Amino acid sequence: MNNAFLVQIAPLILMFAIFYFLLIRPQQKRQRERNAMLAALKRGDKVVTIGGLHGTITDLTDERVTLKVSDNTRLVFERSAINAVLNKTEDTKDEKKEEKKEEEKKD
Repeated sequence: MNNAFLVQIAPLILMFAIFYFLLIRPQQKRQRERNAMLAALKRGDKVVTIGGLHGTITDLTDERVTLKVSDNTRLVFERSAINAVLNKTEDTKDEKKEEKKEEEKKD
């Protein structure tokens, strides 16, 4: 009787394990990456909101982000409304430094 019970429950355990490794863990990883991206936002970052608006961050608080969309337009969003960072200010500064070093090496 114990063997029959194990044979019946084994497929359920196997399905749960597959479900966990194929669905739950990747979702947790994406959530951690998104939280890290939102925590790393800085002034000057170019971002896209979940609504598709492109803008540059001009002001940050713990809960809100102010985006400069055009010369005279600034919009305030919740931090969670940021979908992606297009380019970070640090990355562009590092790239410029690397380009200068490469030019100096060539000369």
